[in-house]
Amino acid sequence: MDGAGALAISVANSLSEVSPAAWNAVANPPGAAFDPFLTWEFLEALERSGSATARTGWAPAHVLAHEAGALVAAMPLYLKSHSYGEYVFDHSWADAMMRAGGRYYPKLQCAVPFTPATGRRLLTCDASPDRERALINGALELMRQAKASSLHITFPTHAEWSRLRALGLLARTGVQFHWSNQGYATYADFLAALSSQKRKNLRKERARAVEGLTIRRLVGADIHERDWDFFFRCYMDTGSRKWGSPYLNREAFSLLGERLADHILLLVAERAGRPIASALNFIGSETLFGRYWGCVDHVDFLHFELCYHQAIDFAIERGLARVEAGAQGEHKLARGYAPTEIYSAHAIAHAGLRDAIASYLASERPAIAEEVEYLAGHAPFRRDGGE
Repeated sequence: MDGAGALAISVANSLSEVSPAAWNAVANPPGAAFDPFLTWEFLEALERSGSATARTGWAPAHVLAHEAGALVAAMPLYLKSHSYGEYVFDHSWADAMMRAGGRYYPKLQCAVPFTPATGRRLLTCDASPDRERALINGALELMRQAKASSLHITFPTHAEWSRLRALGLLARTGVQFHWSNQGYATYADFLAALSSQKRKNLRKERARAVEGLTIRRLVGADIHERDWDFFFRCYMDTGSRKWGSPYLNREAFSLLGERLADHILLLVAERAGRPIASALNFIGSETLFGRYWGCVDHVDFLHFELCYHQAIDFAIERGLARVEAGAQGEHKLARGYAPTEIYSAHAIAHAGLRDAIASYLASERPAIAEEVEYLAGHAPFRRDGGE
């Protein structure tokens, strides 16, 4: 692939082709918030385990930019044959293209597979506009060469999203629910910020959820293969019911446990020493990311306890700025998670489809902003110092 100026642009069809140290130097450079999902260790584990490969519809096609032989920028990119595991839904776009007699797949997806978490997508050590532009141009050239219908960049930061808009990509917004740490020293401090009735409700909810149970927090060397065995059992049950076919296989979790144990929080609920539920989180330098949960015995409110309340507890103890508890879920609002805009950017090759999508997004963005404002008005926090 042609370079841009002094930059040499290439495509890696496997992250094993890239030096871990070189990738990590642009994925998590000094001064940037550490994001476990952008590490070579995380992304390569998805490929090595067979979870994100051409066979599963996630063919790696990572765009790399070298300068004087050194990797200076990269984009995690996949050639996709479907739209699953992305959490920014474009099924209606695909349907429209196919009804018009066109072909929507393959498409290019810049993302962390199966992970609806906001983070950098144009990976450079210095946020150089030239290097970011070279990555985008490289991805667009690959789109042409692969005869892909489109390029989708999902869950970028707001700053990246703004720059992508300036480069001519179509801009989309969505909603998630994130918890923000307002300098709380304890969970009780957080509760004190809520209205009296909401405090009472959450105390009752937590008490009912853990009655007769023990909650174990496992980090680093405390996580053993037997814990992954049980978690995978939970994951398969939830994934089979929610998606039909879970995205990650058992090997993926072992690899992630070996490589990123110190950045993993595994919560296990036990009754009389027998595990009955589990939740998996990843630990960044500023954010706790909730990912998967499952149970083998139903307990009222236990999902909320393991996925939301325990996450807040941990974030406060670690001094983390926020908790991202995954996609969707207005039920998070009552538990202190605020509506938050999330972003994506899109390049569409077909002019007619591009114009139709641009028109749709022009009306969708203000509707999303109104939804965020409306939901924020129903947050459980005290107003004007009152109860």
